[in-house]
Amino acid sequence: MLTLAHISPRNRRPETGLIALAGCGVLLLLLGAPAPAAPVDAELKARLRDAIADTSSFDDKFTATVWLTDMALRLEKRVPDSDERVRILRHVHEEARRANLHPELVLAVIDVESAFDRFAISVAGARGLMQVMPFWLKELNQPEANLFDIQTNLRIGCTILRYYLDMEGGELTPALARYNGSVGKTWYSERVLGRLSSRWFKS
Repeated sequence: MLTLAHISPRNRRPETGLIALAGCGVLLLLLGAPAPAAPVDAELKARLRDAIADTSSFDDKFTATVWLTDMALRLEKRVPDSDERVRILRHVHEEARRANLHPELVLAVIDVESAFDRFAISVAGARGLMQVMPFWLKELNQPEANLFDIQTNLRIGCTILRYYLDMEGGELTPALARYNGSVGKTWYSERVLGRLSSRWFKS
């Protein structure tokens, strides 16, 4: 069973060599998960509603500050604007903690999904940092919500990822495949875990 505990600077794996599609303005990714053919899972829908209502913040501001300083240096080349960079990292840390996820894992997912372009749109229509499908807004009765908003996107994306991790008993490879919509395959999971071990490992 592969979990986050197995990923460390001493156990880094090379990336798969797949080339991320990058561009200016709107980023078109080929990694967006397609809209589900079956009705939306009721339990996941309930979790997302609870997440939207949760407004908790950091428990340990000192630890968060240390983490933010470290990660801001790593993110500088991808997000040159310092205000936006700190805003993304603050919300990543906050929403990952709320969903009981490692913030570094969330950063690795964002890196693969959108290359930190908060206005990214996939060919399937997934939007924002974590490439959330717009149908969730209808399901959650939040039609006015903006998936390009950093916190909104991260809150929904982190809740979905947490749900899939719980579904898979904490196993990262199948949970990440579910998040991407590539169940039964490992290429996407390997790519995320490669970014986690090479770029977003915990110091």
